[in-house]
Amino acid sequence: MASRLNSNSHTLPPSPQNPANKPPQLSSHWPENLSPLPPTSNSLTPEPKLIITGGSKLSGHVNISGSKNSALSILAATICCSGTTKLTNVPNVSDIRTMASVLESLGAEVEFCRNEAVVNANSISSVEPDSNGVGKIRGGFFVIGPLLTRFGEAVVALPGGCDIGSRPIDLYIRGLGALGAVLELRDEKVQAYASNGKGLVGARFQLDYPSVGATETLMMAASLAEGNTVLSNVAQEPEVIDLAHFLTRCGASIRGAGTHELYISGRGQLYGSCYSIMPDRIEAGSFMLAAAITRSCISLSPIIPSTISCLIEKLSSAGCKIVSYTDDTLEVSAIPEKCGDDLRGFDIKTGPFPGFPTDLQPQTMAFLSTCNGLSMVEESVFENRLGHVKELRKFGPRIQDCGSTALIFGKETGSFKGSQVMAADLRGGMSLVLAGLAAEGITEVSGISHIDRGYENMEMKLQNLGANVKRFESSTKACTITSYGIAQSE
Repeated sequence: MASRLNSNSHTLPPSPQNPANKPPQLSSHWPENLSPLPPTSNSLTPEPKLIITGGSKLSGHVNISGSKNSALSILAATICCSGTTKLTNVPNVSDIRTMASVLESLGAEVEFCRNEAVVNANSISSVEPDSNGVGKIRGGFFVIGPLLTRFGEAVVALPGGCDIGSRPIDLYIRGLGALGAVLELRDEKVQAYASNGKGLVGARFQLDYPSVGATETLMMAASLAEGNTVLSNVAQEPEVIDLAHFLTRCGASIRGAGTHELYISGRGQLYGSCYSIMPDRIEAGSFMLAAAITRSCISLSPIIPSTISCLIEKLSSAGCKIVSYTDDTLEVSAIPEKCGDDLRGFDIKTGPFPGFPTDLQPQTMAFLSTCNGLSMVEESVFENRLGHVKELRKFGPRIQDCGSTALIFGKETGSFKGSQVMAADLRGGMSLVLAGLAAEGITEVSGISHIDRGYENMEMKLQNLGANVKRFESSTKACTITSYGIAQSE
């Protein structure tokens, strides 16, 4: 079906079955209650801030949204499927809206209502997604695998995302090359096509590093490749397993998800299906740390404890009490009456699953800043993921960082006081929110559009737990922090 890209067009070439290159018809009726996905924010949108009055104890229950990271890869995987796919438990966060716009730029039809998304990829008419969308999120680049394997060609801009370190695409390039693709970097875009003029073919490929994104992209590509594929040293993250389950539901043949090796038998066609996104283990971990840093007690669900067992073990070692009520409900308590007055610090080193998640490292560092003793945090996944240290120091703790390692001296410096801080990335921004919850006085967190990328209704969930958190748009009355609280002026 596919032909090598030329300089004049990046749309799908005509095929014998569709000589006019008309978009295929929908395979099923669209649900009547669905509406278009809300548009992504633009640069003219006023930048909001969070104003946090610290010291409140949290209590109650929090509902955990669907996994943002899982939903991004599964949305990309809908490109592999003929017909309509319905996804439930999709988090309504800005990264998901951006990913939807990437699919729409290809010609796919995307409808979104509450936490359900319906995607029809039969209407795809281009193999070049909007560069602006791909440049905003790392997950936008994932579409290169599905496009190549279904249509035989793709032109995808280099990916974006948080500035937390280099995230090279060489594993993607070499892995897709092993499956029979020819890839060239031209004008900040990867231009790729199947070398045989038809499609990808199965092969063996070993990743140098168990990259989640590369594993997911190659899994999607291999699902429609001719023949068998074996991928070694792959990522074992729960989100990879979730993607494998989705593809299998759509007709793919994948074995070994959750181990270091994947065995994939290519299918001639995959079909849209209904699928529910797994709970977000990073959001769950963030709220567990919110309970711990405020010395409070909350429950949360749905949660898959095995996906976050390393944090459960660390918080338990610090003195927190964690109880499993049901298979998907946990209670986290750090109340002094139950756990003692002083929680103990601990050391962490981030790494691929089942290691400590890099996406929970900043939030955990905020918590360790309120504990007794010396703690050490070693970041081994992203070399620049200690950018939040400078902002955390504004709350008062003593933190020494050198390269990818930080020493946190806990409560030796005395009080933990509110401050004016700036979020520079998603998880680092959440660490500042947690610090503000525990600090004395008022904290102002700017740059929270980063946090909105991955946390659905974050301040509302915190408010329901009893936190004093308010969002202010810069277009509303100006806020001034005083020693007595928040003053508003015209």
